[in-house]
This record gives sequence, structure tokens and C-alpha cells, in this order.
Amino acid sequence: MKIYTTLVVSLFSFSLFSQGRFDNVVIKTTQLSDHTYMLEGAGGNIGISVGNDGVFIIDDQFAPLSDKILNAIKVVSDKPLKYLVNTHYHGDHSGGNVKMAKAGATIIAHNNVKKRLEEKQRDGSYKPKEALPVITFNDKLNIFINNESIAVFHVKNAHTDGDAILYFTESNVLHTGDTYFNGRYPYIDLNSGGSVNGYIEAVKRGLMVINEDTKIIPGHGKVSNKKAYKDFLTMLETIRSNVQKAIDNGKTEDDVKADSTITKTYDDLDYGTGFINSERIRLTFYKSLVKDKS
Repeated sequence: MKIYTTLVVSLFSFSLFSQGRFDNVVIKTTQLSDHTYMLEGAGGNIGISVGNDGVFIIDDQFAPLSDKILNAIKVVSDKPLKYLVNTHYHGDHSGGNVKMAKAGATIIAHNNVKKRLEEKQRDGSYKPKEALPVITFNDKLNIFINNESIAVFHVKNAHTDGDAILYFTESNVLHTGDTYFNGRYPYIDLNSGGSVNGYIEAVKRGLMVINEDTKIIPGHGKVSNKKAYKDFLTMLETIRSNVQKAIDNGKTEDDVKADSTITKTYDDLDYGTGFINSERIRLTFYKSLVKDKS
């Protein structure tokens, strides 16, 4: 009975924490062009396009933030929600799907996003039907809304196996999803089909469609530009080269994990102060490169 009571109290406390952690989150809106905006809160950055056709949304963060996000959108547009694109399946980018769908948005995502959202969740539950994409694509898609064509294209095995990058062709705005973490080491989800080599190729593909004036919405971090995006690519390629050299020299996983010289240049620039620290990024690169070689 004592063990049961302790468990109930612990679960109740965790539930309160989960609910309360979002209470003080403020949704910040940054205008990028005459009708595109970036919304920051907790989780992945949101992109929106507003106009006479309605509101087009990219990602929706965590479920408890949905009302705050919808209120922030209403400040810049009184039009109904039209489409929502999930850049991938992680909960900090797709957690608000149910509320957005009920508010009128048609959810769009890569085929693999739908597959992963349909799978049994960590707590043993399943996502409700409203959380799932109703339009999926395999390679690329074009959406015309608010007098602008938006190019949506899949990048293979990058952050996950279902990543999408979106480019607003008139506004010159790029949303990278989590294939770009501005000023910090990225999270590469190896267990969900992500890989170092695929991640690097995703950044290269994003760079192909932009110019010096492009405003970039990263998955995490502040609004960015081409120079910072190229610096991010250089960081990825440098660490890949350093880790590959260590592997070729017979270094073990533990050796690479402990060798801070591999990432020192970027550790000194505070890349490891985010969700992924320097030890974890070295470990991720090692595991991915060894797996690709095998």
C-alpha cells in the first residue's frame, strides 16, 4: 500500500510538472515578409503564411501550447486555418496537431511521418485520428496559397527518415525543420532513421535554393541567414572529418566520446550548450559513421 501511494503521488507530481512547464511560455512573433512570420515558444520554431486564402502553418510545438499559438496567429490574421505541414514527427513539432485539425487545418507530411505517428507511443497509447496527416507525399510537393508557391521537399535520412524542408518562393523564406539548429549542435535521431551523412546532404540541399537575402527559420534557434547556415555546414563537415579520422585510426566509441579535441573549435563557440552537448554529438557521429560503413 505504501509503494502504491508513493507511485500515485509521483505520477501526480509528474503530471502537474508536465502541465505547469508550459504555463509561463510566451509565444514570440517575428515578421519575415509582408505575410510570413516565425513563432517561437517551446519546441520547434513555427512558420506561418497569412493572406486572403487563409493561414498556412509549419509545425505546431507541444499540445499544451496550442491555445497560445492560435491566439498568436489571430493577432496577425483573422482568416481560418487552411493547411499545416509537419516537418517531421517529433512531439515538439507535431504535438498540437489535434487542436490545429479541430481548428480547421488540413495536415500534410511525408509518408514516414504518418507511419511514425500511427505507431504505438512510449506510454503504450496511440495518436487519435485527428493527429495524423491526411495528405502525404514521397519526394516533393508544391502548395500555392496566399499568392505564393511553397516548395516542400523531402530530405532523406537526415534528422529522421521523414524530414521536410519548405521554401517560400516569393517571400524568400526557408523553413528547415530540425535539419538545422542555429548556433548549436543538432539532434540527429539515429533511432528514427536519421544519419550524419543524410543530415549534411540536407543542409547542402537547403543551401541550393537560397541566396544572401533569404531569411531562414531553423528548427531551433533564432532567425538565421545563409552565412550562418554555411557555417553550420562547415561545423558538421569538420566534425565528420575528425570523427572519421579517429575511426580510421582504430579509435573506439569510448575513445571518441572522451576526446574533446574532436569538437574543441565548436565547443569554444558554445555549440554544445544546447540540448546536445559535445560528448553526445561525438557519440552520435561515431555511431552513424560506423553504421554507414558497415
